[in-house]
Amino acid sequence: MQFEIEKKLKGKLGRAGKITTPNGVIETPSFTVVGTKATVKSLTPEQVNTIGAQAVLGNTYHLYLQPGDEIVRDAGGIGKFMNWSGPTVTDSGGFQVFSLGAGFGTGENKFELKTDVKKKDNHGKLAKIDEEGVEFQSHIDGSKHYFTPEKSIEIQHNIGADIIFAFDECTSPTAEHKYQKEAMERTHRWAQRSLDKHKELNKDDKQALFGIVQGGRFEDLRKESARVIGGMDFDGFGIGGSFSKEDLDEALAWVNKILPEEKPRHLLGIGEPIDLFVGIENGVDMFDCVSPTRIARTGMVYTKEGRINIEKTEYAKDFSKIEEDCECYTCQNYTKAYLTHLFRAKEMLASTLASIHNLYFIVNLVKKIRQSILDENFDEFKEVFLKSYYGK
Repeated sequence: MQFEIEKKLKGKLGRAGKITTPNGVIETPSFTVVGTKATVKSLTPEQVNTIGAQAVLGNTYHLYLQPGDEIVRDAGGIGKFMNWSGPTVTDSGGFQVFSLGAGFGTGENKFELKTDVKKKDNHGKLAKIDEEGVEFQSHIDGSKHYFTPEKSIEIQHNIGADIIFAFDECTSPTAEHKYQKEAMERTHRWAQRSLDKHKELNKDDKQALFGIVQGGRFEDLRKESARVIGGMDFDGFGIGGSFSKEDLDEALAWVNKILPEEKPRHLLGIGEPIDLFVGIENGVDMFDCVSPTRIARTGMVYTKEGRINIEKTEYAKDFSKIEEDCECYTCQNYTKAYLTHLFRAKEMLASTLASIHNLYFIVNLVKKIRQSILDENFDEFKEVFLKSYYGK
């Protein structure tokens, strides 16, 4: 993998660049489409390609459980298995440690909840963490499994993505400083073990390994993690969750002022429009998030004036497009009224058409932000878009 910076955002940490992988180039900043189980839900690879997606991310935890990483390996790797010819990425399974452990049953995600959540240690639900790794129960059949950093890297080598991630512990955003520090230091030890295993397996130098910065919402921990992980011989870096959303810009700046400038950075699992602008101006090169397709399946679609619920009665006789100037397949061929009908009739095509539009919207928003860096009008583009989208 090679990374080249083409232009820097004046007065900020942002930049436009290119990541060259064995399966193609990713022009950055970029939004990586999530294909959790080697499929982008409700879409064919050809449809994913037509929205302008450059790379697809698969989930290590899910592919290990089903169909099994060795089957993916024997099929020729995730790209060949799912008929995607472009760059591919896999996460480490670390977030599933959180979602099955501290986050299980709480409704928490990578950001703090606005509602009150009891700040207690929930570790030890379906996942149990120790120094060696994590024991967890399959959400499919309840069977027990054990991930170590070495196991995660072995699985990811079998899956065969171009970019893979070190095994980490993604903590709850409500966890106190003491536990965040413990988890961060464990993540650092796991990072070195991941790196050692990767070097052992990566004989043909086809896969790039990214280390993950943790530390929760605490400045001292984030900076320490950036220094430690940034000092290791990784090809790039992931920035793990557990942020306070209001302080995302500050938290990213803490990290990206320290991480080596010449290597790419991926903000894991975050991708709402405002987060994309905040991330990019603070030095993020890659994003991934399930939100565009997840909300699409509930009838929520993006527009330049914000999200709308396409199932509402007001759209039942609206024969206009979701967005008049949108060039996605859905807007070029269908009306709001038709999508309203599909969702109300619970037709499968509803999810497909809404997902095409939402992914097109987000993928191409990031492409427009990239172009604004090259054209040196980022601030103007940001102001106009956010005023239209959020109404302020």
